[in-house]
Amino acid sequence: MSKLITVNMNRKPIYDIMIESDFAALPEKMKSLGYEKIKIAIVSDTLVAPIYAEQISELLRPLCSDIFVHAFPAGESHKNMDTVQEILKDFVEHHMNRHDLVVALGGGVVGDVAGFCASVYMRGIDVIQIPTTLLAQVDSSIGGKTGVDFLAYKNMVGAFKMPKLVYINTKTLDTLDERQYYAGMAEVLKYGLIMDASFYEWIISKMYEIHDKDAATIEEMVEHCCICKQRIVERDPLENGDRALLNLGHTIGHAIEKSKDFTLLHGECVALGIVAAAYISWKREKLSKDEYYEIRDMFVPFNLPISIDDIDDEEILRLTKSDKKADGGQIRFILLKKVGKAFIDKTLTDEEILNGIKEIHFVEDGE
Repeated sequence: MSKLITVNMNRKPIYDIMIESDFAALPEKMKSLGYEKIKIAIVSDTLVAPIYAEQISELLRPLCSDIFVHAFPAGESHKNMDTVQEILKDFVEHHMNRHDLVVALGGGVVGDVAGFCASVYMRGIDVIQIPTTLLAQVDSSIGGKTGVDFLAYKNMVGAFKMPKLVYINTKTLDTLDERQYYAGMAEVLKYGLIMDASFYEWIISKMYEIHDKDAATIEEMVEHCCICKQRIVERDPLENGDRALLNLGHTIGHAIEKSKDFTLLHGECVALGIVAAAYISWKREKLSKDEYYEIRDMFVPFNLPISIDDIDDEEILRLTKSDKKADGGQIRFILLKKVGKAFIDKTLTDEEILNGIKEIHFVEDGE
């Protein structure tokens, strides 16, 4: 299996998304992009590097004058400026220059951090993305968004840095733990909810194959998500319009992620945020009651949460106000008209958002 999707800007090809079932085609593709006799920094984390870094290094070594691996501690809590400083220090000590290359090998955190480092080092050097988690393969590695968390603010420091290549080996999903795998399904379901009802129905129909990680099903699912992301990014590369639809569930999701000190995975928080957004959409009379409950309950078969305990509703509301997607002090909130149709709303009141948060806040009887 080999799939090629080209991302274009102003009708000009910018980079390819390659979907493969191994890493065999990577060296030749990089050679075709002109990467020879350069230094390569493989930026990864302490979970992914022990599994794949040596394999990638051996494949790319014939192209390099030097290749080295920088693996930072895994987890969202290390997606910060301290990590960036250590990576940039490594770049300097290896005498990397503007013609050299960063390879982001890992999940969404690695892609964001490595891409940001590439965007600022010597005012910008090339980066390619090799995403190894489902969430990164279907969403975060595509579109050029990079960034790190800053103080209490999620992804507040960042840059748009388009990769020169996104190389997806779907077999890396076999080494994901179950929780990480299903966390990626929140982003998969998101595409169906915001723009493609038929894809949403397909996901439901392929539920058992997705559970079993059936190779053909996974490849088709990843490809379709990449095409969805490609279409949105091509229309709106810098998120001045429709690209904001990709943030369905993210405003409340990011607030929960921060409130829980990153003990929940990003995809789990997005699922909770989507449930809250669907609830608000129902109360706004955009969705019917049945539609809301169908959307909510569809996360359950994919082992994603639809409620959470031990949160402070008012704190979550406060944290939504610091979300970078606020526009002139007003939150740009993504709501649903129906499955397959989302829209941007800037008129939600604090009470409406708080009611959405309360809907997902599980409280035991007697509390």
